[in-house]
Amino acid sequence: MTPAARAPLLLLLLLCRPVLGEPSAGTWARFARLPYPQDQLFLYDAFPEGFLWGAGTAAYQVEGAWQQDGKGPSVWDTWAHRGAAAAGGDVASDSYHRLQRDLEGLRLLGVSHYRFSLAWARLLPNGTAPANPAALRYYGRLLEGLKARGVEPLVTLYHWDLPQALQDAHGGWESPALVERFRDYAELCFRSFGRHVRYWLTVDSPYLVAWHGYATGRLPPGVKGGPEAGYRAAHNLLKAHAKVWHLYNNHFRAIQGGQVSIALSSHWIEPQKMTREDIKECQKSLDFVLGWFAKPLFIDGDYPQSMKDNLSLVLPEFTEAEKKFVRGTADFFALSFGATLSFHLYNRPQIFIVENSWFISGRTKRDDSKYVYYLKRFIMETLKAIRYDEVPVIGYTVWSLMDGFEWVRGNVRRGLFYIDFQSRDKELMPKSSAHFYQEVIGKNGFLPLPENQPIEGIFPCNFAWGVIENNLHIDTTPSQFLDSSVYIWDVYRTNTLIKVEGVDAPKRKRHCADLAAIRLQISLLGETHITHFYFSLKWSLILPSGNLSYVNHTLLFYYQCFVSELLKVNITPVVALWNPMGENQGLPVSLAKHGGWENPLTVRAFEEYARLCFKKLGQHVKFWITINEPYTKNLTFIAAHNLLKGHAKAWHMYDKEFRKTQKGKISIALQADWAEPACPFSEEDKMAASRVLEFDFGWFAEPIFGNGDYPDVMRQWPYQRNSRDVWDFYLPYFSEEEKKLIRGSFDFFALSHYTTVLVDSENEDPEKYDQKLKVQMLNDITWLESPSGSRVVPWGLRKLLQWVKMKYGDVPIYIIANGIDDKPDAAEDKLRIYYIQSYINEALKAYTLDNVNIQGYFVYCFIDRTDPKYGLYHYVVNRYEPRPSLKRYREIIDKGGFPGPETEELLCPEEIALDTDYVAFQPRRSFLAFISFICFAFIVTVFMIINYSKKVDKRYK
Repeated sequence: MTPAARAPLLLLLLLCRPVLGEPSAGTWARFARLPYPQDQLFLYDAFPEGFLWGAGTAAYQVEGAWQQDGKGPSVWDTWAHRGAAAAGGDVASDSYHRLQRDLEGLRLLGVSHYRFSLAWARLLPNGTAPANPAALRYYGRLLEGLKARGVEPLVTLYHWDLPQALQDAHGGWESPALVERFRDYAELCFRSFGRHVRYWLTVDSPYLVAWHGYATGRLPPGVKGGPEAGYRAAHNLLKAHAKVWHLYNNHFRAIQGGQVSIALSSHWIEPQKMTREDIKECQKSLDFVLGWFAKPLFIDGDYPQSMKDNLSLVLPEFTEAEKKFVRGTADFFALSFGATLSFHLYNRPQIFIVENSWFISGRTKRDDSKYVYYLKRFIMETLKAIRYDEVPVIGYTVWSLMDGFEWVRGNVRRGLFYIDFQSRDKELMPKSSAHFYQEVIGKNGFLPLPENQPIEGIFPCNFAWGVIENNLHIDTTPSQFLDSSVYIWDVYRTNTLIKVEGVDAPKRKRHCADLAAIRLQISLLGETHITHFYFSLKWSLILPSGNLSYVNHTLLFYYQCFVSELLKVNITPVVALWNPMGENQGLPVSLAKHGGWENPLTVRAFEEYARLCFKKLGQHVKFWITINEPYTKNLTFIAAHNLLKGHAKAWHMYDKEFRKTQKGKISIALQADWAEPACPFSEEDKMAASRVLEFDFGWFAEPIFGNGDYPDVMRQWPYQRNSRDVWDFYLPYFSEEEKKLIRGSFDFFALSHYTTVLVDSENEDPEKYDQKLKVQMLNDITWLESPSGSRVVPWGLRKLLQWVKMKYGDVPIYIIANGIDDKPDAAEDKLRIYYIQSYINEALKAYTLDNVNIQGYFVYCFIDRTDPKYGLYHYVVNRYEPRPSLKRYREIIDKGGFPGPETEELLCPEEIALDTDYVAFQPRRSFLAFISFICFAFIVTVFMIINYSKKVDKRYK
């Protein structure tokens, strides 16, 4: 994800338009040059003192009472009653009858302002005088209630609900007559309510009113007049706004001291390439939506040049007097935006975000976690605009205060408070988003938390620093010196070697030096400064038939050489017997064809295979993993049952037959991503997250590290669900003997961890909802994201380590795999550098602050040859290029962590450092002894010849 991707990801971009009328690459290039990944990280900081926090509603969405107390019909009433909307606003949230309810909701949130709109058709039922006394009383009570609670009103004069009488009499906003009608309506509002109101908005989203109300007909009044009608309506809207601004400026500002603006919205677009043509097209797109209204108001009183050039036949023109009248008629920039909307800064006015939200499913009730994370991101990006870009944002308004009628969008919700529309009392019930927003307001932002700060410190001397390679590159091609044939050189005809038939040289034994592929890998590993290297054996290649009837001794010899050469450069091999990846998940074909791990015979075959590996490699391997990361997502209960028994049998076999002589350790490597409750205020989400952990992680961890049986929640859950498919959920039972066999079959806890997920108990998206576990996985969109979509959440590792300690005690833990993907061509490797150092720092917190018994950390992975998005080394045509992340990891290893000025220095015993370029293939001792003997014999022979020659010379003399 690039820094320039903020807007398409629902983020706020605040850009300055540098030169009027001329597109500039600087507008977009500025955001393309932001520091990565630092600019994408969550910003913990406070908003400026006095920042305005609010919530908003629109009259037609919440008031209801569509024909009570003298209210006249609006264009939305007519539209809804024709069946053009899924549900009308006849009752909506019933705010007209529940004023105290709404005021109490505002008090609970602690907002500083409340944006609401006045219903033109309620105040002036026919669109013109006389005024409706009941409406004046209703809005008067609302303003008095806000004042009593210290809440600042932000009042919209027109939020789309034009009186139907004006549409019928004049044709709505297509008619210039609406300019004066709107001015008269505004004067009534200023006179009646102005003493209470400091912020006024004339029109909400004039683009939508003009284009979709009069050009496309998608919104009321539903006029399909084409572009000409849309541009005509917009022209009148701009003149009406300017008329009202001047009215307030000339007659009310001095007394009331308020400000007037218009709420503008827009889309966001980015050039595919930073060429002048692409930039020009982007500027044009923005001009036709945002610039259409913003340029006349904030710049020069006229439309963007791109619109005038392309729409000369349909775009109305301003006279010079009108340009002067329209220009500068906004006291602040009021931004109304939702999905992918953004705005320019026109002459750097103060920005007031008067609407911001996202839509969630109408199925969602009070646990609206998805909405929370949209809200979190929008607010955080607003904070970044203030702190990083120095944008003068003065306020933020969530849309909306409560669930209401959502125009033409159908069954969606946007409110901070849930309303059951079928209930009689229409109670406001705070959602998770309300609690979240309340906290943000109370803290005036996102205050830095001590647990989010990196710490200084180091790991102990014997800490295992490692790298993992799941698919070790194997090349058993023998050296030419093993060829016993005799050749002659044909210098006269072919200039090639010709084999001499029937003549063979004496054969010699194979040496590790004959396997050239190992030398390079050992050399590269030596450059990392690691102490441990973790890789997996290939069961399907060592025993192709699945039993001992055929053993691939060539491959075993390769592994013997590899692990022995690792030891020579002070790297401890950590070896997995089986890794479920590749064809047939790495099982021999014969076993895979007969059901794999669902067949109990595979348990016996695995035991036989493990014994062979212990015999052949155990002399050099002191860290064994039986099974690497059994993948629980597509594993049947029967297969998992047999996997656990296979692991336990291999562990006990090693314990009884090999541990005494080989003195090694053995365990199983389990993969676990941390499951965080999507909503911290929801007990249901907490239970759901715990359930996911137990099913994904505890499934294997509890039998081995706990009580010898599956987690209680796995036993009880099928019956708690009370579902018809309970028998599809059948979980096998262990005998008491099997429980005893499995329980305690470990020497350490090997843990793979990559990311964190949010667990939501709400069924908001049926396609993504896990019906068996009754959960839905979410992501916090403020989290840093890799190219594949994996989220970078370092604190999740610490929480997982705490959970393991809490559940299984002070067991030694090795973080056996931890890594992130990045773009294969990402030369600077910044994401992986940030990931590695951040996750290691969280492991250090767990070690130093939480007393978790962490004994090792392994980066995934060694080389990107088989997994192109990962790797400390980049493979390019028989070359291995070290990435910058390798250098950073090596620095951390050399320092033992993150030492600070006050960190006590550890005096660790130094191991003999061997030069990997020369030692990686040390000859065997017997060979060295032979060379030494030859040298010694040569020296003695030379000495004897010289001595004999001297004696002969003396005799003749």
